Amino acid sequence: MGQKVHPYGFRLGIIRQSKSRWFAEGQQYRDYLIEDIKMRNYIKDVLNDASISDIVIERAGGTATITIQTAKPGIVIGRAGQDVDRLRRKLESMTTMKVRVNVEETREPDINAQLIAENIARQIERRVSYRRAMRQAIERAMRMGAEGTRCIVSGRLGGAEIARSESAGPEGRVPLQTLRADVEYGFAEAHTGYGHIGCKVWVYKGDILPKKPEPQPEEITAEPQPDEITLETEEAAETEPAAEVASTQLAAAPAAEDTDTPAEAADAETEETTAPAEDLEIAEPETANGVTQDPTDSAPAEEPETEQPTEEPVSEADTKQETEEDPLVAALQGDDETETAGEEPSDANS
Repeated sequence: MGQKVHPYGFRLGIIRQSKSRWFAEGQQYRDYLIEDIKMRNYIKDVLNDASISDIVIERAGGTATITIQTAKPGIVIGRAGQDVDRLRRKLESMTTMKVRVNVEETREPDINAQLIAENIARQIERRVSYRRAMRQAIERAMRMGAEGTRCIVSGRLGGAEIARSESAGPEGRVPLQTLRADVEYGFAEAHTGYGHIGCKVWVYKGDILPKKPEPQPEEITAEPQPDEITLETEEAAETEPAAEVASTQLAAAPAAEDTDTPAEAADAETEETTAPAEDLEIAEPETANGVTQDPTDSAPAEEPETEQPTEEPVSEADTKQETEEDPLVAALQGDDETETAGEEPSDANS
């Protein structure tokens, strides 16, 4: 019970960065730490009314750079920068390094936890009701875009003899145990005639999420090196002439087959001139009843009749000679003669 952790130290290295950025060892580390504490206290005492929200100290290369974040930069700078020069000279006397001062304006002071706590403390010093001061601060912060606010004041509230604590809120969400939650913490003290009254403020501004991984680009094919490009161009230059020659040869081959030699062409011309006139005559279209007939519609031409060989007359002597030579034929002829002889008497009787 009662073991609280500071919201800033709890998130240091996760969503918060250190307010003193330098590296040292041994005795030098102790010296730098004491110098930082002295310079911070001096700036807050001198510029108490400048609404300072944060102080960042960086040491590098023999130079200490002090960045002051304030809601009223005009008060810190002064007329023609005189107040800044005076402050820089005073800070150089507190350290062994050269000092450079930067002034930055705090964005959205109405939702800055440190500035809200200082505002409540100034009102309590003017004897304003602490309940009213806390309620107005919470309403203003929520109206300006805060997602959650919480306030606590402790001490002799209203001049009471017994100290006590009063709280307002939380209004909205204040996730103190969430590391990614952007929770700001501010503390200020009100110096009154009856004692000191502390004011604590927590302001939740949303979550700080890690960056989404960028989509990996597609695999890119390796580009050819200059040597490979020269080799490819040389090969292409060598192959192109050969391809052109082959294509010309193929195109010339059909033309060479169709064309004849001059001697053959002359012979063909002479044959055409000596051709008979009958072959060159064109049949005129026949007219029938005053209507011309297309030669293509006429009946096909009749084929010329072929001359049949004439048979020579066969004499009786030749037939007798053939029968005498062939016994079979002679026998047949004898049978015929007998049949004719037998038929003659029947005819006579009839």
